Amino acid sequence: MSTEIRLAGEGGQGLIKAGFILGESATVFDKKNAVQTSSYGVEARGGESSSDIIISDGKIYFPRVRHLDILLSFTQITADKYVNILKDSGKLFIDDDFVRVPKNYDGEVFSFPYIRTARSKFNLVIIANIIALSSIAYATNVVSIEALRKAVLKNAPEKAKDMNLEAIDIGISFCKQ
Repeated sequence: MSTEIRLAGEGGQGLIKAGFILGESATVFDKKNAVQTSSYGVEARGGESSSDIIISDGKIYFPRVRHLDILLSFTQITADKYVNILKDSGKLFIDDDFVRVPKNYDGEVFSFPYIRTARSKFNLVIIANIIALSSIAYATNVVSIEALRKAVLKNAPEKAKDMNLEAIDIGISFCKQ
């Protein structure tokens, strides 16, 4: 089974790093196959940014996403732009402070205040990427929570490890509500 994922928003939101962490969670810690590609505008911050990840139990023959199983969008522009390639059975994750469900989408939606929570809890907006990854992992089981924890800890600076673990727990708690 193969899962196609796109994490989309603006440059500076940590979505490229999040895609790398998700891929590493799958390959290194869950022993699956994964490929990750990224795309970003010429602007250093504020331009569109996305990370595509394919995770599979088997071989991956084509490294580009075509029909998304999971879409995370931190901006309305990316939600509107990419929802048309989200499968009918797909899952849409949005930051509910910045994104409304596109009119042409009637599938499953997970809507949480990722960025506001990161700002209010940690005074650090970029940690929203880890909160979102953990809600995706918990709701879809695309990677195990344990694998995600290990990959996050491997990639976090020593002084930020506890904060990242707390961010994972927050993302999980969103899905349990």
